[in-house]
Amino acid sequence: MPHSRIAVVPYGPLWPREFEQSSGEVVTALGPNLLAIHHIGSTSIPGIHAKPVIDMLAVVADLTAVDQCSAEMERLGYEVMGEFGIDGRRYFRRNDSAGRRTHQIHAFAEGSPHVSRHLAFRDFMRAHPTVARQYGELKRRLAEVHPDDMEAYMDGKDGFIKEMESRALEWLASCGDGPTAA
Repeated sequence: MPHSRIAVVPYGPLWPREFEQSSGEVVTALGPNLLAIHHIGSTSIPGIHAKPVIDMLAVVADLTAVDQCSAEMERLGYEVMGEFGIDGRRYFRRNDSAGRRTHQIHAFAEGSPHVSRHLAFRDFMRAHPTVARQYGELKRRLAEVHPDDMEAYMDGKDGFIKEMESRALEWLASCGDGPTAA
């Protein structure tokens, strides 16, 4: 299936509610192995432009036990993708009837550095709205310049994301606080 055009839209005030609804389904599907589920990605950062995809971070006790839940995830409409390029991850994605991505789940075992990195980035962006808006504008411009080239769009964000992840982890260490919920 060919890639659809990259759509970066203004912040959707219903995204937190969509996360709550979808994460509730995931909680049931993954069962007691699921320790926490967080709203991550741009739809979790109030006020910024984003691709309208609800990103979820599932923190689990046993990553291999997630594989036993594949049938439940498929019943929810998710495609089971395995590690999908990141060691120690289980990735699931769901599209709407038109083939547009609507949801992604990144599952990692408790203690994975990927958990800290995702939550630090989100919390840093929430705490620094000017930086968050710059990120949203970068994504909006990249989608205009590369509307049909996901690789170029992703490459265009990569340097900003890596720099902000580094700043976010330093910020988190200096705050002494852990990540916030949801």
